[in-house]
Amino acid sequence: MQIGIRAHDVEYGPLDVLIPRIKSQGFTCMHIALSKSIKEFKPTLSAMTPGLASYIRRLCDDNHVDIAVLGNYLNLAHPDPDKLREITEKYVVHMRFASILRPSVVGTETGAVNAEYKYEPANHEREALDLFVRNVRPCVEAAEKFGVVMAIEPVWKHIVYGPEQARYVLDEVGSPNLQIIFDPVNMLYPGNIDKQNEIIEKTFELLKDDIAVVHMKDFVVEGDDLKSIPAGRGGLNYELLLSKIKEFKPYVQCTLENTSPDNAVQTREYIQGLYDRV
Repeated sequence: MQIGIRAHDVEYGPLDVLIPRIKSQGFTCMHIALSKSIKEFKPTLSAMTPGLASYIRRLCDDNHVDIAVLGNYLNLAHPDPDKLREITEKYVVHMRFASILRPSVVGTETGAVNAEYKYEPANHEREALDLFVRNVRPCVEAAEKFGVVMAIEPVWKHIVYGPEQARYVLDEVGSPNLQIIFDPVNMLYPGNIDKQNEIIEKTFELLKDDIAVVHMKDFVVEGDDLKSIPAGRGGLNYELLLSKIKEFKPYVQCTLENTSPDNAVQTREYIQGLYDRV
């Protein structure tokens, strides 16, 4: 298992400080969303040049930090056609950028049928799932043209909310350039946490060949909400998850989420130690 971190969870610094800092904390890869990780300039579409991609790639190579995920988490089911065209364009630009940056995947969640990008029951209807399939196809076609991989991340509040829906999208799109980011906490909500083992088992049953990256965080339930916290500090069955990773996904890139600069290294050490014991 290769453990990484989201770049925007690390103490901020310019890229030539940030990436060495990730390495110095013992991480071998990172998840980077340009708009969240870069503050020294605005990473607009016009700034996403081959030069910028080459610069980041060179910093990563020099520091032996791989890019597990180039994140672009926008709503591919946006109801406004003009806004959807703009979002699709951003995905295409990210695919072009990725062809030089060389991340493992360009990552995305799967949207909501409303402009607010929030849960509503219609997100879980078959109509929404088919809408997402239609809207993700141009992005996957761009990934194919640029020789990169796009990966969708199922989230309970969104359209692709479980392993069955993810399997449906992969089969309908039918491209080897579309894979999965597996975040087990994102498939949970207070009403199904008692089924977390079943969800983890079903995900590996249906999707193990297509899981490209794993996201690692944990959860606690606060009232009617499920709150994300650093891995190992909540209710997720990490023994089961890590045993599945050890069995099926050797050397997979696993990026920590919801850490802070003061607990990231401790979280990495905990997960690595538990992995060694399962």
